[in-house]
This record gives sequence, C-alpha cells and structure tokens, in this order.
Amino acid sequence: MRPMARPVPIQRGVATLATLAVLAISATPVLAHGAVPTEAPTIPSLLLGWTFEPLPTLAIAGATAWWLWAVRRVDSLHPTNPVPRSRTIAFLAAMATLAFALVSGIGRYDTSLFSVHMVQHVLLMLVAAPLIALSAPITLILRLSSPSTRRRWILPILNSRPIRFLAFPVTAWIIFAGVMWTSHFSALFNAALEDPLVHYFEHGLFLASALLFWWPAVGLDPAPWRASHPARIVHVFMQMTQNTFLAVVILNVPTVLYAHYATLVRPWGLSGIDDQRLAAGIMWLAGDLIFLTAIMVLVAGWMQAEGRTTARADRQAEVDLAQIRVREQRLAERLANERGDPRG
Repeated sequence: MRPMARPVPIQRGVATLATLAVLAISATPVLAHGAVPTEAPTIPSLLLGWTFEPLPTLAIAGATAWWLWAVRRVDSLHPTNPVPRSRTIAFLAAMATLAFALVSGIGRYDTSLFSVHMVQHVLLMLVAAPLIALSAPITLILRLSSPSTRRRWILPILNSRPIRFLAFPVTAWIIFAGVMWTSHFSALFNAALEDPLVHYFEHGLFLASALLFWWPAVGLDPAPWRASHPARIVHVFMQMTQNTFLAVVILNVPTVLYAHYATLVRPWGLSGIDDQRLAAGIMWLAGDLIFLTAIMVLVAGWMQAEGRTTARADRQAEVDLAQIRVREQRLAERLANERGDPRG
C-alpha cells in the first residue's frame, strides 16, 4: 500500500484560510448592526473604538499570516531572488486599511451615518484595492506553488475565458462603475444596512470589483491583457469622471435615499439629508484626490518607462555606431591595401 502523500504547502494554507472563514461565519454577531451608539463620532472614537467583529477580523488576520508565511517560504527557496519588500509593505498597508475600514470605530458608525459609511467604501475600493494590486498576490502564489500546480490549475485559470473576459480593461471598468451605481440605487444598499451578512456581501462585491478595475491599471501581476501607459491613464481618468458624476447625483437628490437612514432615530449628528450630502461630498472630493494621485503615479511611471526605453535605444545606437565605425575602418584599410598593391 502506497503511503498517503503529504499536502503541499499551498494546500495547507488554503485549508487554514477555509477553516478561519467557517469559524468567522459561525461566530458572526447579531450585534454588528445593533443599536445606534449613544455618543456622536469623534476622531478618538473613530480611531480607537475598535470592535473586532469575527468575520472581517479573522479574514484579515488569516490573510496577513498567510502572506508573511508565503513570503518567508519563497525567500527561503529563492534567496537570490526574494519577494520585493515593497510588495509586502503594500499588502500589509492594504490589510491595515481593511482593518481600519471594517473593525475600527468606522464599523461602529457605518449604519448610523451615511457619511461614515462612505468613508468605509472609499477605503475599501480606492485605497485597499490598489494596494493589494500593487502587492502582486498572484505572482506570490505562482512562486509558492509547484510547477505541476501552476501548469494544472493556476495558469489554466488565469488564461481561461471567464478570467480573460473579466480582466479585459473595458469589462473591468464597466463592472466597477456598474457596482457603484447599482449598489447606491437599488435595494442592496438598504438591505446591507439592515442585515450584517448582506453588508459583508456588499463589501466583498465592492472589493472584488475594485480589484478587477485596479488590476490592469496599477497591478504588477501577470494579466491576460496588458494595457499601455496611455490606456491606463485613460482607464483611471474615466473612472474618476463617473465617480464624480455619481457623487453629484447623490448630492442633488432632494430626499434621503435609504429608508434605514430616513427612519433612524439619532439623538446627535446631522439630519438625514445633510448627512447624505456630506457622504456625496466625501465621495466626490476623496475620490477625485485618490484618482488624481493614481493618474500622477501612472504618468510618472510612463515617463520612467519612456526614459528607460530612450536609454536602451541610446545604448543600442552607441553599439550600432561603434560597429559602423569598425566596418568603416576595415573598409578603409582594405581600400588602402588595394591601392598599395602592385599592378601587373
């Protein structure tokens, strides 16, 4: 009888994450969307009022632990080609952003104030998502897995028709914009305010659509489609435009959009309509600031790429010129020799 094969490290990691997810879901508290806090939010309460809800806490902790373990393993297997430290910094910053958005004081007030809820969504979609894209998690998984796993599972999935369709920049742009508009002008948003599980689903939808959008724009992972630098800039600029338009629409709605906020009794804070206008202003100003920052980073990357291309072209031109000079010298020597030969 053949001995049972030992599970490969990536399989053990997946099994651990699955276990954490099951434990988190089973421990999801009903109090996540409980009573309105008795006090108005303040900077200290938002920064220090951590709730540590089981599902997001365990998910973030599990992802962080897996990343650190995976990086250590890849570095041990490839000491001459370790995982760039900048990628680990980007991933840990993304996890910290997710933690601040979901389990800090923001999580205590997200169902009481639309403006705080908007801050949460900005952090998820416009801060955490591009940071995850910059950390290149797919590349880490490829380096961690065995050659057979890459050939049999990972590469076929990355090159499959569904992934190629979803990762196409135009498709990713439409999905991201569609999620933004549909969520804000459908029953999903209000349902998320009433039901914690729907709220988690909404956050997952936001993060997934944002990852699809940022992947072709700033992602360092291999992708089915590779956009040029000008196309990436247009990709982000057009998303900034629609984000601004959505914010303006919400800003000018004359009534409170969601029954949850319209009927919520708070002894403190802005009125429902003023809170909604503040949320729209946050979407507009914070969104434009982040998108413009991303555009400037992309322009800088384009200039650096052009500089590297120009430098390579200059070096190649120098090599070609040197070869031409060598050939000219040889030709001159041959002509000189022919002129010096005695004639019969």
